[in-house]
Amino acid sequence: MSQPPGRPQVDLTDQVVLVTGAGRGLGRHYALALAAQGAAVVVNDLGGAVDGVGHDASVADAVVDEITAAGGSAVASHDSVATADGAAAMVATATRSFGRLDAVVSNAGIFEPADFEDLTFGQWDRMLRVHLDGAFHVSQAAYRVMRDQGGGRFVFVASSAGLFGQPQLAHYAAAKAGTLGLANVVAIEGAAHGILANTVLPFGESRMAHALIGPDPEIARGLLDRIRPELVAPLVVYLASRSCQVSHQAFSAFAGRYARVFVGLAEGWYAGADRAPSADDVAAHFDRIGAPEPYSIPGSIFDEVGDVLGRLEGQEGQQ
Repeated sequence: MSQPPGRPQVDLTDQVVLVTGAGRGLGRHYALALAAQGAAVVVNDLGGAVDGVGHDASVADAVVDEITAAGGSAVASHDSVATADGAAAMVATATRSFGRLDAVVSNAGIFEPADFEDLTFGQWDRMLRVHLDGAFHVSQAAYRVMRDQGGGRFVFVASSAGLFGQPQLAHYAAAKAGTLGLANVVAIEGAAHGILANTVLPFGESRMAHALIGPDPEIARGLLDRIRPELVAPLVVYLASRSCQVSHQAFSAFAGRYARVFVGLAEGWYAGADRAPSADDVAAHFDRIGAPEPYSIPGSIFDEVGDVLGRLEGQEGQQ
């Protein structure tokens, strides 16, 4: 069906979106872009420093003022994602203010690099409480609302650091990898309720990016001007909209390049379940074990189980 003249294909009119960590950086751009496409936005931000310390209500309020000044609809939430009560409060803000909740962009986070050998448990715990626990608290509270209303969208913000690794960020990488795992399960369980969940791995100028790059002007000029946060926002808006019909996928957004990111399972080497292979057998076949192709992309753990059992049954049938 063709679109009415002048009406965008991705239209969030009458949809309500909660964006966590929406007061600054990438989150602010997500909130502004969603509002520009017609969404009513709950702008959540505690207003703390980049390491999570402190709070400032004016940070979220300023973004609400930007949206309303442009003719959009928005309300502020100053609750913390790190607690179940805070998550419940921000979801209640959405339903109380707008009557429903159609999408969540789980973006809130903190940043505090540290060498692995010097990383304290306090730093580790604080990072996971905000990034991973926060994604859990908010998505669970919103999931229940979406289930009852017949569907919704989740956009979980993860990081390439979590999938590929990055020095000085063991705690951040662990939290972001966990967020990807959370998103996958929300997608699987949510399918029966019309709930879709996807993950974005963004590169964008933010307080985190500045903290990571440091004061080197050459690096700043070479990178920061290419990773403008507004280049990430279109992907997030699409995934949060009803136009998006995919789920259980992850996407990278880097300097205007958008691409799917996936975890694949290589074919590997089948020793056979009726054998007792030795370490020498593994060494002898390690080239096949480590070969990245051919591969499949499992839809869940059951795909791997079914594939291996099927192959083993085939081997047994040939004996």
